[in-house]
Amino acid sequence: MIYGYIRVSTDKQTVENQRFEIQNFADFKGFVIDQWIEETISGTKSPDKRRLGLLLEKVNEGDVIICSELSRLGRNLLMIMSILNQLMEKKCVVYTIKDNYVLGNDIQSKVLAFAFGLSAEIERNLISQRTSEALKKRKADGVVLGRPKGIAKKVKLSSDIELVQELLALKIPKAKIARIFHVSTPTLYNFIQRYELYLPG
Repeated sequence: MIYGYIRVSTDKQTVENQRFEIQNFADFKGFVIDQWIEETISGTKSPDKRRLGLLLEKVNEGDVIICSELSRLGRNLLMIMSILNQLMEKKCVVYTIKDNYVLGNDIQSKVLAFAFGLSAEIERNLISQRTSEALKKRKADGVVLGRPKGIAKKVKLSSDIELVQELLALKIPKAKIARIFHVSTPTLYNFIQRYELYLPG
């Protein structure tokens, strides 16, 4: 069986981007998706509280799971490693498109999975720390955070314009910023262009 796994954190996000990526990848590999697993839930929730938990129970040797990126499976190192360990024990293969990983039941896959999970965890912690420090500095400088006057409420990210600007100034990759705010990368690019935000060189 070949499964396409899609997870979004909120109902404001769309599964269509992930479905498009997975379907294109499957077509390129000559795979046929037998079943789609879609859910709207935080990646911090344990797998047994998600549809992912049911998938982990029913996969068999030789099955394939395709997801857009490893962080769709979980949002911290221990959870990702636990999930991958279960899948590797069952000899199930995991493809992550953006990360460009093929994870199976071999030592190289285990090393790669560990290294990626560790770096992802460190990166999230650093981003969180830098964001917190940047916000504290702006508040100390007397900057009023929140929605700028004159920006329509319905515009995505409009209430976080200062924080987006700060992350850009810190040279955080735009793809990472988009994931932080649970929006697509094109949405972030449009927002940056619309409000002419600072782009570091």
